[in-house]
Amino acid sequence: MARRDVEFDAEGVTLRGWFYRAEGVSGPAPTIVMAHGYSAVKEMYLDKYAEVFAAHGLNALVYDNRNFGDSDGTPRQEIDPIAQVRDYRHAITYATTLEETAADRIGIWGSSYSGGHVLVVGAIDRRVKAVVSQVPLVSGYQNLRALVRADFLDGFRQQFDQDRMARFRGDPPAMVPVVAEDPLVPSALPTADSWKWFTETAKLRAPNWKNEVTLRSVEMLAEYNPVDYIAQISPTPLLIMPARNDVLTPTHLAIEAYERAREPKKLVILPGGHFDAYVNGFEASSKPAAEWFVTHLAG
Repeated sequence: MARRDVEFDAEGVTLRGWFYRAEGVSGPAPTIVMAHGYSAVKEMYLDKYAEVFAAHGLNALVYDNRNFGDSDGTPRQEIDPIAQVRDYRHAITYATTLEETAADRIGIWGSSYSGGHVLVVGAIDRRVKAVVSQVPLVSGYQNLRALVRADFLDGFRQQFDQDRMARFRGDPPAMVPVVAEDPLVPSALPTADSWKWFTETAKLRAPNWKNEVTLRSVEMLAEYNPVDYIAQISPTPLLIMPARNDVLTPTHLAIEAYERAREPKKLVILPGGHFDAYVNGFEASSKPAAEWFVTHLAG
């Protein structure tokens, strides 16, 4: 498996990651642009997806989101969804400059938070010729209402306003845990499987992951609604893969979003919960994605 470290400029911020060369291809090949979800870094199984894509004759460009992992950017640990959408587009631009890339055959893959990003990018960037959205966040507002206790929501709103004033005065941003073992402790992703997956995966393969994000990251999540773009993705082919028992990005929200999308589109329901796609259900999630890209980019 041929992999090299890469870096590219995103309007003044250097993003870093890996480029996987398509196997069995001598000339330019389709390239899949990939980034991870909410606070996650590329070592959290994105390499495994890239390897599958490469084995199917597809290049893969994997990078850490700005402010996370090996990429530059400040404030550290801040998740700005609009900036991350723009960075997908910067990554596409970079990919098209590589001699290994067939510039007219670009695909994008995203999971969870970035599963929402690819819906937006697929709608606004016609360089994209195929989209795969795995266990996507489609509406930050609806997602938070489904996950966060009402009394926590009110507390978050007060904290948002306090943090905005503090930052205006020049204070450092307030921070919150990404996950917490105790459900009574406010966190950005307040589910038991989130705690288990992030903490176990960090120990196993991503020691550079940090269990914190800026409070403003949660506020921006609440304001972010990728579903508003989904009808505009057509005629670019769209594959959406919700998990059957997803409690983090609720299954029914993703299915409702799929119904708003136009053809060509396909829905694949993955087994298990939100995080099973990365490990126990990896083949179930990676194989349909690879086949979708091959059909629409390499066929």
